[in-house]
Parts: sequence; C-alpha cells; structure tokens
Amino acid sequence: MLTRMATCRCGQLSAFCEGEPVRISVCHCLECQKRSGSVFATQARWPDEHVVISGDYTQWERIADSGHLATYKFCPICGSTLAYVNEGWPGVTAVAVGAFADPNFPKPRFSVYEHRKHDWVEVQGNQVEHSSDPGIAYTQGRLPGVVDD
Repeated sequence: MLTRMATCRCGQLSAFCEGEPVRISVCHCLECQKRSGSVFATQARWPDEHVVISGDYTQWERIADSGHLATYKFCPICGSTLAYVNEGWPGVTAVAVGAFADPNFPKPRFSVYEHRKHDWVEVQGNQVEHSSDPGIAYTQGRLPGVVDD
C-alpha cells in the first residue's frame, strides 16, 4: 500500500499517510487563507487510522464557521501547520497538501467557500465540484460514515 510523507518546513514533524486520501479539497475561507499564508489552502483527508504523526507538535483549537471544533497540529520550531481535525468530519485527519512537496499529488475534487475566493484564482478541472455555500463544505463529497449533527 502507498505511504506518503508530509513534513513541516524544518523536518522534525512528519505525517505518514497510508493509502489514497478519501477527499482532496481547496478551501477559500478566510481562516484557511490565514492558516496557509496563501489565498487558499489545499488539504487531503485520510481515515484517522491511516495517519501517523511523528515528532513534537503544538495544538491550537478554534471554533470553525460550522460551529465545530477544529484542532490544528503545528511545528513548535518552524510554525508549519501540518495536520488538523474537525469534529464536523469525525474519523478523518486533514493534512496540508503542500507539506508533501509532491508536484504529482492527486488533484482536488472540491473547491469550497468560493464566495471568499480571490477573483484572480481559478480551480480548474472537469471533475471539480465548486460551491460558494459555506454549508456545503460539510456535505459536498460526504464521507461514508460521517453523520450530521
């Protein structure tokens, strides 16, 4: 089975992800823009049991637009956010796609919070689902076994 490794910028924090991700998405919400330091963030999700985090990390929590608690794991040395979980997506861990440093990483299938998208950004592809409805971020491409609150 394929194992991918994501690392923080200094390399002391790693995420080992087994198998293919169950969801790859681009988010244009303002919080993801701040988290990534870019105008959008791209993340891939795996079942929790397929992700192993190795190294020291600091956690930070916030309440997402959905009202769910989001917990971020980031490197205490270089500050890179490597992974996060959101109680609105139970059972999966999201890993920042850029942390894999792999130009051949699979393409995203979902683009959410497009009402916050910068007008010069375009997520292309015939297979990409686009949404400006913030609520759709939790229903679009619904993962098996995820139950709405």
